[in-house]
This record gives sequence, structure tokens and C-alpha cells, in this order.
Amino acid sequence: MKVSVVGLGMEGKKAVQALLDNGDYVYASDLDPEIEIPEYDAEKLELDIGKHDEDKINGTDAVVLSPSLWNKPITKRILEKNKLLSDVLTAHKSILTIGVTGTNGKTTSCHMINDILTESGFKVIMGGNAGGGFEGYIKLILEANKNKYDVMVVEVCDMTLDFASYVFDFDIILVTNLGLDHMEFHKSLENYGKSVCKFLKDKKQVILNENDVKLKKCEECGQRTYFFDNEHRDLKLFGSFNQENASGAFKVAEVLGIDKSLINHVLSNFEGVEGRTKTLKINDSNVIIGKTDNPDAAAAVFSEVSIDVMLIGTPRRNEKFRFNILKEVSKANPAIVILFPGLDNTTSIAQEILKSEGYQGIIKIVDDTSELVDIVLNFTKTHHNIFIGGNGQEKIMSIQCLLSN
Repeated sequence: MKVSVVGLGMEGKKAVQALLDNGDYVYASDLDPEIEIPEYDAEKLELDIGKHDEDKINGTDAVVLSPSLWNKPITKRILEKNKLLSDVLTAHKSILTIGVTGTNGKTTSCHMINDILTESGFKVIMGGNAGGGFEGYIKLILEANKNKYDVMVVEVCDMTLDFASYVFDFDIILVTNLGLDHMEFHKSLENYGKSVCKFLKDKKQVILNENDVKLKKCEECGQRTYFFDNEHRDLKLFGSFNQENASGAFKVAEVLGIDKSLINHVLSNFEGVEGRTKTLKINDSNVIIGKTDNPDAAAAVFSEVSIDVMLIGTPRRNEKFRFNILKEVSKANPAIVILFPGLDNTTSIAQEILKSEGYQGIIKIVDDTSELVDIVLNFTKTHHNIFIGGNGQEKIMSIQCLLSN
């Protein structure tokens, strides 16, 4: 099959690789002449950077659109031709589909749901939001159309709600929480809430976090709404936020009629997700490490324990709202803060924000992230609680892997 990929952001790049792996011929394009493109090892790939050639796009059998282009004029023209990949390959729409969205906890909740359903005897396929560590929506669609599954679990990024609502037929939607992330996109929490309510409109079964007052406004959006509370369970995971993730996953399974004792058994043995927050015991120290790339996620961790040393990965320059993580760092007031380039080398900006917030502790900048493991190991000899997080998921996961071995 010949497939066009229009827009080469994170989802688009993942889509190109998934299609090439599937044996398809791919024409891919992006308007940004300076966009970074991976070195794809493929003869069946044609790239146009700096333009979209609509004749080439129209000449393919199907089209993959970047979610960021969903409300652009080009989308309307492609939809009119019935060439969107999810309209050409449709088997995924006949699978019982669970969507998980919200600001924080999506990936962990998806994995919990997957494990519960798998233990219950269902054949489950899980994936979605490439920013969450999955291989992207297109990889999920291709696999669901290739093999038979009972249930599909889709992590839905809050910036792709309109796109996902069109591409998937959701039977159940779990919303973990509404928080302060991607505000450059949403502009305000009120706008974000409205987008979620639009996403939930007419969905068969909606499950919302009872402890998130912002989600109360979404109660009437779906056909039938359930709420989950933050119940305490015997978990191997760190933090009350993971108790909340477990409660959401429990409610999804309960709505599906799965035995409660089986649900609790699976949750009590759940080991967590690579790259998400976990605690490592090294020497006499607790090293808390994981993805905490927005202020709400960081504040949730800092509220659990007093931290002596923080290693914080910095965001991209244009993600100004994510710099508010530094406000939470200052409030937590560790003795030492080490800044490293997470998604961008913005450590000097982060340093100035910390100072402007009145932080009086020691600030160090480490540009070479390969040094961080040794730095952490040295701190475990002198400090009790150490935190590694912020932005730069791949780097944080690499540090977590090295410290775990």
C-alpha cells in the first residue's frame, strides 16, 4: 500500500517508521524546512521537507495526518476523499476500545488496565500517544488491523483529543485528572476542560476522578458517567498519585465486570512502568526517579517526601509553562538543585527562574548528562532522599536503567 504521512512531528515520525516496518511505500512531508528527520533505513520512502505536494498525497492509497494538523484546511480536503488511514483500515473500530486521557498518570493507568485485562483472559493491544512512550496511534491501528484482539487500550494525549475521537470508536473513557500542562496549546485550564468535555460527548461510558473538582463539569458530557475515588491499596509503587492511578484502573475493570479480587491481586503485583516514578534503594538513600514533566506532576511527588537533592531536566525554550516546575522545586526547598539539559539546553534560564523564586540553596549545572549517574551515586553516601525528574524522558529513563543495574 502507498501511504502519505502529512506532518512530521513526533506522531508523524513514528507513523513513518511503523508504515515502513509494515512494508508500505511512504511519501512523507512537512512544511518546516528545518525540521529534524530520523535517518530512516528504507528505499520505500520519499520525503518533501518545506512543502506538501498534494498531487503526491492524492496519488497514495491512504493518508496519515499529524494530529497537530487536525483542524487545518488540508484535513478537510483529505477527509473529503475518504483516504484517512483509519477510514481505509477499519478493523480497529470493531474492537472494544478503552481510551485513557488526562494530564498525569495516563501511561501507568494504561499498563494497569492492560495487566488486569490480560490476567482476566482477554487478548489486549495497547498503545497510542507517542509522547507517552508508546509507538504512536498509527502503529496501534496497523497492528489492530493485522491481528485479532478482544480489547484495545489507547493512551490519548490531551493535545490530540479531536483527532483521537475521529480515529477511534471509544467504548469507555478514563480521565485521570486535569492539570497544568501544555498550556501553550490549551491557553487556559477552562479551555482544556471544554476540550475534554467535547471529547467525552456521547461516549458510552465515562470514568472521572472524583477528587478533581475541574472534572465535575464533565459529569454530563458522556452517556453514562462513573467516578473513582482515591482508595488505598497494597501497591509496590511510590506515592498517593499511583494509588489514584490504581483506583482509576480498578474502576475501568469493575465496569467491565471483572472480579474485584482478581483486580486487586494484579494491582498489588504491578511493578510500574519503565521511566515512570519509582524509588530505588541505593546505599542508605531513596532515589526517587521518573517522568515529572509538568508542575502538577512535580508537586505531587514533592508533597510525598522531603527531598535533599534534586536533579531537574529542563524543558524546551518554547514550553514556557513547564518552567513552572522550578517554582515547585523552590517551594520544596532542597539543599541542592542540579540542572541538566532535559529536552533543550535551557539550564541558564532555569537557574535564573530558581533565583527569582527566592531559592537560597546550592545550584549546580551539569551539561554532560553522562556524569549524572556518578553524581547521584556520590550523593547516596551523604543524603537520604534524592529526586531525579523534570523534562527529558529518554535521558531520565537511561539514568534509571543505569542506577537499577
